Amino acid sequence: MKKNLSLAIFKHRDFRFFIVARFFMVLAINIQATIVGWQVYELTGSVLDLGLVGLFEAVPSIVVSLYAGHLADLRDRRNIIVICLFFLLLCSLTLFAFTGPLSFLLDTYKAYPIFLVILVSGIARGFISPAIFSFVTQLVPREHYAHSAAWMGTSFQAGAVIGPAIGGIVYASFGMQVAYGFDSVCIGLPFLLFFWINKRSLPERKEKEALKDSLLKGLRFVLKNEIMLGAMALDMFAVLFGGAVALLPVYAKDILFVGSEGLGYLRAAPSLGALLMAYYLTYKPPLEKSGRVLLFCVFGFGVCMLVFGLSHSFLLSLVALFLSGVFDSVSVVVRSTIMQTMTPEEMRGRVSAINKVFIGSSNEIGAFESGVSAKFLGPVGSVVFGATMTILIVFFTFRLSPKLKELELKNWV
Repeated sequence: MKKNLSLAIFKHRDFRFFIVARFFMVLAINIQATIVGWQVYELTGSVLDLGLVGLFEAVPSIVVSLYAGHLADLRDRRNIIVICLFFLLLCSLTLFAFTGPLSFLLDTYKAYPIFLVILVSGIARGFISPAIFSFVTQLVPREHYAHSAAWMGTSFQAGAVIGPAIGGIVYASFGMQVAYGFDSVCIGLPFLLFFWINKRSLPERKEKEALKDSLLKGLRFVLKNEIMLGAMALDMFAVLFGGAVALLPVYAKDILFVGSEGLGYLRAAPSLGALLMAYYLTYKPPLEKSGRVLLFCVFGFGVCMLVFGLSHSFLLSLVALFLSGVFDSVSVVVRSTIMQTMTPEEMRGRVSAINKVFIGSSNEIGAFESGVSAKFLGPVGSVVFGATMTILIVFFTFRLSPKLKELELKNWV
């Protein structure tokens, strides 16, 4: 019965196109991130520059996110997605050109041209995120929200698993130019697929609002919702301190000695764990004792990152990263279901944008934090510090957010 309920969501034609397009978009983003991280570290040999890659993507993404959410509640969300995918495609083609006719720019300016491309990519991702997460709820009925969140997680993690592995293997086997070329093809596919998805009309607003009032309304909605605010804040700080993705090139090259191919496996390991768990959650969403499950999984994520930080074994590091993905996948599905079920349709863009500021950009800022702390504490000290902070944050949230702790999502869907 649960299997039938999970798969029933694919009766909706546009949702099928949407999930496939999202998979290829995430695939391309992760291929690109793997290649860029390795390329920047080879160009400069600086852990701080690895952190700067995240910063150059996060800052513009944060700056535009709130306006992007406002726009997603006013304009056709599919059109916003298509425009953003066009700019992401241009960024991929530019990185490809850096390996050929524009290679002289890297010879002269090192990693700075790459940082500029990542900045433009960050702007596009800042606009696309609220549109993606608010558009999906227009494609399926409410009773499928929990399953759509799980399938969103599955498609995301599938791309995140395959992307780094492909990025590392293709780079090691065929070189950087072929890897960037393949990345460009992968981001071009979702750009084309979204033209096959029908447009959806938005709920008509009862009254026109100034930009400032519109943004403040969305912010007040989140701040007054203890459950939503608690879930966003918990994941934000966990990702901010607990993530170690930016330092994986350092671990691959200088600690575990596994090269660019090993880097691909390290990047893929957490996503593989997340993919398997996300697929399981499509059949059994975490609707009971959801708050306690969320807190436990963020705690487990912190413990896994602590083990990874201290490990000098490639196998143990892969296992720790794999399990970190398992725990992280549950928290993502719980948070996404909270947002989908507790947010009115006319505010989904703004709430998604606030979530992007809380969660999405914390990945990139976390990368910068990892780079800065690694500069002073070393890569191992940086990961251990971040993992310890993540564990402490879970205990603080357990004490300070009783409504989140007692959350039962089965009462909302």
